Amino acid sequence: MVILTEESKERILVVGIDLGEKDFDIEDSMKELEELVEAANGQVIERIVQRREKINAAYYIGKGKANEIKNYCYELNIDTVVFNDELSPAQIKNLENIIERKIIDRTNLILDIFAKRASSKEGQLQVELAQLKYRLPRLIGLRDYLSREGGGIGTRGPGEQKLETDRRHILREIDNIEKQLKDIKRTRDVKRKRREKTQLPIVALVGYTNAGKSTLLNKIIELNENYDEGKKVFVYDMLFATLDTSLRKGILPNGQSFLITDTVGFVSKLPTDLVEAFKGTLEEVKYADLLLHVVDASNKNLDLQMATTYNILKDLKVIDKPIITVFNKMDKVEDRQLIYDTKYVDKKIFTSAKNGKNIDKLLDMIQENIPINYIDTILVIPYDKQDVLSHILDNYNVEYIEHKEEGTEIKVELSSIDYEKYFNYIKNR
Repeated sequence: MVILTEESKERILVVGIDLGEKDFDIEDSMKELEELVEAANGQVIERIVQRREKINAAYYIGKGKANEIKNYCYELNIDTVVFNDELSPAQIKNLENIIERKIIDRTNLILDIFAKRASSKEGQLQVELAQLKYRLPRLIGLRDYLSREGGGIGTRGPGEQKLETDRRHILREIDNIEKQLKDIKRTRDVKRKRREKTQLPIVALVGYTNAGKSTLLNKIIELNENYDEGKKVFVYDMLFATLDTSLRKGILPNGQSFLITDTVGFVSKLPTDLVEAFKGTLEEVKYADLLLHVVDASNKNLDLQMATTYNILKDLKVIDKPIITVFNKMDKVEDRQLIYDTKYVDKKIFTSAKNGKNIDKLLDMIQENIPINYIDTILVIPYDKQDVLSHILDNYNVEYIEHKEEGTEIKVELSSIDYEKYFNYIKNR
């Protein structure tokens, strides 16, 4: 792994526009942009925010401000200028002509981070697809800086060679990637159907990037009786530390097993092409019985983060599923009352995945809120297991019972808990 020193990192100037919107905090948005730059291994040298009534169609900012930024770039030895919104192809070209530096917008920055972090074949294909779709209409504006030596932020993924070829070739490449993703989706569907046969309930972790979802998943599986250290998922304190979906088994207080899946973290202004590309992975949320909406309680802008997550869940059409809001990182919250918009919260719990606070209570809540499934089952219970037979007869309406040579055969609709418990007695399993 290459560790970049401050001297070797790209020197970045970040630019935003304040339109005076009541429900938008420019300070928080720019801070998040700086964190995204850091996640892409860049170094923010300067921040510029222009107050405007509307975005300039030709330059995003005013032309005079663009010339001012050009001077800053020479004075501060800036390599790249990153803008806080998605820029049109014309805006990129016009800004490059004036500023004479590499121009990156927020969308391209996020795509760049995803390109660096995706490790699975599916994740890499999803990111490449989103990058190609994003860059296709921007080839004219992008070509100038992509042909320069040095590469850097915004040039990962498909690369210069692919983007320098004609549009028809790029469209063929997009078509090829979409076909590969369809093949991967078919494989994932087969695995999902195999999981469904186990009748294990599924809990999905959703929420803003760096809210602590992976840490929470690790803490939950640590409580398993046969815990395996090798099952831990990667955790790092930065935006989009993990992209690929992780699936692990957890154990509820009543002994029932359940599957818990992590999902890609969200961020405000998440690129449309990226959401579209990752819909295959995010579809896992659709098959979950319960969602845990993990929120960074220490983030002062948690309402915006909660709203962002809810809007994406609406787009995925899963907003009607049972949701528990997990206010995580309570170890970072000072002695003050936590203030949040209650319209995004129904059932809630306050945890610290880092130190394990209230993880046991969270498991109790999961147990209470997972819908109980019932499965039509035929069991053959050995005659020396009369305690099993007694339990079923006492707690269920048995459809039929027959005494056979190998044991007592019964047909019954078992709860998913008992289905798993008595799995070894299922006939022709």
